[in-house]
Amino acid sequence: MKFRPCIDLRKGKVVQIIGSTLKDKDQDNIITNFESPESPAQFARKYKEDRITGGHVIALGPGNTPAAISALNAYPGGLQVGGGITPENAATFLDAGASHVIVTSYVFSRGSIDMDKLKALVSSVGKSRLVLDLSCRSRDGQFWIVTDRWQNFTDVAVTPATLERFAGFCDEFLVHGVDVEGKMQGIQEDLVSLLGANSPIPVTYAGGASRFSDLDRVKTMGNNRVDLTIGSALDIFGGNIPYEEVVAWHRANA
Repeated sequence: MKFRPCIDLRKGKVVQIIGSTLKDKDQDNIITNFESPESPAQFARKYKEDRITGGHVIALGPGNTPAAISALNAYPGGLQVGGGITPENAATFLDAGASHVIVTSYVFSRGSIDMDKLKALVSSVGKSRLVLDLSCRSRDGQFWIVTDRWQNFTDVAVTPATLERFAGFCDEFLVHGVDVEGKMQGIQEDLVSLLGANSPIPVTYAGGASRFSDLDRVKTMGNNRVDLTIGSALDIFGGNIPYEEVVAWHRANA
């Protein structure tokens, strides 16, 4: 199991937000936990110096392309990038240094998976450089993939069969537990357990981490197969978990 760092971008700034408040409208109502005075490239260089790979740069809305590219340029091959990725623009980010592109909304149309779009994306960037974002919300006892800034439910649930099917089209999964994202009130243990028991490829879980011991909890519940992203709870994002201690844990456990 590994710690995976993050660089979330809004209006070109590194931020941490409560994911469920991110909507197409009412942008002023987004609840922001943290906005950093440091640039995206400074965070990328920090992760490079600490030799932590596989983190993700996520554009939360428009206007973040220059900021994302600056981070990718600062750590070539060390970061993945997501947010508005299509076959038409994917090469821009890969050429800028992204190891992978992360996609959700493009391959889901009107609430369903569009296999033609998914196959086109695989043809464009290659399976080995594609991460499928299966971020989800709980409803009726299952976790359902959500799109469009995590506001719209699809008709696709995160199940063993779904994970097996989609694994044939990508290199990794990224899964935000949207109901707890940014709230620092605890991880979704049942989701982590589901991923650990059933994902046939590497998977990163993000959402709700609130204390240092969550690293060991995810390692145990995820069968040592689910990587963890910690955002708002890290001290570099205004939280209480020391980043340097997380890095030390990563080096001892990865």
